[in-house]
Amino acid sequence: MEEQKKRTAREIIENYDGPAVRIMEVCGTHTHEIFRLGIRKLLPKQVELISGPGCPVCVTPVSFIDEAIYLALEKQVTICTFGDLVRVPGSQMSLAGAREKGAKIHIVYSPADAEKYAKDHPEEQVTFLSVGFETTTPAGCLSVKQAKEDGISNYSLLVANKTMPGAYEALKGSADVFLYPGHVNAITGTELCEQLTEEGVSGVVAGFTAKELLTALAVALVRFQEGKPFFVNCYPRVVTREGSREAQRLVNELMEGCDSEWRGLGIIPGSGMQLREEWEAYDARKKYNMPKIEGKANPACRCGDVLQGKCKPSDCKVFGKVCTPQHPVGACMVSGEAHARLTICMIPGDKSQKSDASLLAGRLLTFIPAKT
Repeated sequence: MEEQKKRTAREIIENYDGPAVRIMEVCGTHTHEIFRLGIRKLLPKQVELISGPGCPVCVTPVSFIDEAIYLALEKQVTICTFGDLVRVPGSQMSLAGAREKGAKIHIVYSPADAEKYAKDHPEEQVTFLSVGFETTTPAGCLSVKQAKEDGISNYSLLVANKTMPGAYEALKGSADVFLYPGHVNAITGTELCEQLTEEGVSGVVAGFTAKELLTALAVALVRFQEGKPFFVNCYPRVVTREGSREAQRLVNELMEGCDSEWRGLGIIPGSGMQLREEWEAYDARKKYNMPKIEGKANPACRCGDVLQGKCKPSDCKVFGKVCTPQHPVGACMVSGEAHARLTICMIPGDKSQKSDASLLAGRLLTFIPAKT
């Protein structure tokens, strides 16, 4: 054991001779960094790294895109959104297609930008497409509080925010160990992950540098050989057991849990978020009396199976043929994070979009507790 402690994380990974193990990263940024850093090349053949549903764009259902298009074309609402949602296919078209038909689609870098746009354009009704996990939900809540303080009534959210616990439950049979996303745990803390070990779910919280990712993977491999469920926080410089109480209070004040549809996973009870009744004036679905919209995904697309680790992108019949970055059939071909999942690089040439990692850092800065 003393000798093992002296070995580097890379040596532990490269020389792993234990039983076969499936490790699932459930964070799009982890997927991207693991691919960019070439970490998969270090893994022995019995270590399988599976890319799970950690990309907000990838898990957003077709019906959400259809709802946004309905608001834009039928209600003449200005849609504010992150750029990676614009080309995600809906049942009939994408937001880019709706823009060609006259819809106003405005690219923003944060919910605060969307709220400011609404404030500066009182003649327009503005809806921000609020997607993502626990990391981005507080920023959406802040924009609603700011809108109320500013006294503007032309701003709303179309909410598709999700929480990760339900996904872990749904996917626990698809992996032996979860690589938990450090930025999510910076908000939520680690109590839930600790509790999941009682249900046989193992995992490690990982950061985003090469050293942090290699350390988390090495710890996972060492602990997996012990043969019992485990949890280790390998990102202690940012993640604490209690998480960000400020962010948690903010979200609990404005939002409550609800059932939510995940692309590829179906409806997971209690895994979504919606604005509470006292904030429903900022809920686009209620504000515009939106009818129930059932999305219809392209039956040839296997994004859902890819997100669950049931198949590789190359197993999809349309991958690289009908479905390309320029002409995506499913959401997995759109997001920069998902491109790593698809073992291709981000689309070159589009310098108008900031990287997901830099955007995320800006959104989280207010909420991650400082370490002293």
